[in-house]
Amino acid sequence: MPLLPGAEPFRRPGGPVGVLLVHGFTGSPQSMRPWAEHLADAGLAVSVPLLPGHGTRWQDLQPTRWEDWYATVETAFEELAAECGQVFVCALSMGCALTLKLAEKHGDRITGLVLVNPSVRSDNPGTVLLPVLRHLLPTLPGVAGDIARPGAVEVGYDRVPLHAAWSLARLWRSVQEGMPAVTRPVLLLHSPQDHVVSPRNSATVLARISSTDVTELLLERSYHVATLDHDAGLIFGASLDFVRRLAPAAAVDAGNHSG
Repeated sequence: MPLLPGAEPFRRPGGPVGVLLVHGFTGSPQSMRPWAEHLADAGLAVSVPLLPGHGTRWQDLQPTRWEDWYATVETAFEELAAECGQVFVCALSMGCALTLKLAEKHGDRITGLVLVNPSVRSDNPGTVLLPVLRHLLPTLPGVAGDIARPGAVEVGYDRVPLHAAWSLARLWRSVQEGMPAVTRPVLLLHSPQDHVVSPRNSATVLARISSTDVTELLLERSYHVATLDHDAGLIFGASLDFVRRLAPAAAVDAGNHSG
């Protein structure tokens, strides 16, 4: 299947500090691209993989499982870690769940995590029906495009395939169980007005992770896809500050990539 315009993966080599950016469920690298370019322009090496089943049509997502998405994130992380002395992981929505899973397994190799509107739990009582419902109904209306800024568009699916949604619910359970093993520094940014995930998701992350270096920022002017919304600049700036605080080489290297 041809990729949707803008959904292609994105890589840019850079200095000794790398950033892996992970998009959300039914979304694509397009939602992370401006953020990745901002970090790359500051001299960081960036990688934005396209998760399996994403970026084409919802039918391609249907047979994939969270283990497939995670394997792609892990591979991209290994590639970046082979090139860079320090690696950060930035993520949106379900990408945050995959990132927390990565931090549970490879925490000692990750310098810090930036989580935007994490999706780590169900806010819909109907989720308990997914094991049965997925055999009766192929899809439900999509969740892409929850953005306050006029004219901003997210490249994603207009349907949620239920086999994949069922697997996402299994990912949430696995991630919640593993959160106490997460000890790395965390910058968590979330929108009080989010029509896809509730504030309870961010509260769950903050309550369950074992990290002691934790910064929480509110995205007051944005909805769920905050990386493309009014607060995008806040996300980009705060994440770059976070990287430079924890990886001094990033600040030193920035002088070689001005402009």
